[in-house]
Amino acid sequence: MYLLAQLITSFISSAAFSFIFNVPKKLLLHCGTVGMIGWGVYIIGTQIGIDTIPATLVASFFVTIISQLYSKLNKTPIIVFSVSGIIPLVPGGIAYDAMRHVVEDQYDTAVQLAVKAFMISGAIAIGLVFSEVINQIIRRSGR
Repeated sequence: MYLLAQLITSFISSAAFSFIFNVPKKLLLHCGTVGMIGWGVYIIGTQIGIDTIPATLVASFFVTIISQLYSKLNKTPIIVFSVSGIIPLVPGGIAYDAMRHVVEDQYDTAVQLAVKAFMISGAIAIGLVFSEVINQIIRRSGR
C-alpha cells in the first residue's frame, strides 16, 4: 500500500509540474508516468538497501531512458519528459532542512544535509548525462 501511494503521488506531482509548464495536454500522462517510474525505481532501490545517492543515480538513468523512448514515439523534445520526470527526485526537502538548521544555529547538521542534497543533485545530473552518452554510443554503433 505504501508503494502504491508513493507511485500515485509521484505521478500527480510530475503531471502537475508538466501542466504548470505548459506541456501539451496529450503528453501529461506520459510525463506523469516518467516521474512515477523514476520515483518507483528510487523507492524500490532504497527499500532493498541501496543508499539514497546511488538509488537516485539509477532512477535518473531510468527517467532519461524512458524520456528518450517517449520522445521518439511522440516526436517531442526529450526535455519535455526528462524535466518533469526528474521532479520527484529533486532533494528539495533535504535542502530546506539544511537551511532550517542553519537558521537554528545547528551548523553540523546543516552541513551534512547540504552535502547530501548536493550529492543527490549531482547523482541526478550524472544519471541524465550517463544515459544520454550510452544512447549516443548505441546510435553510432548502429550506423
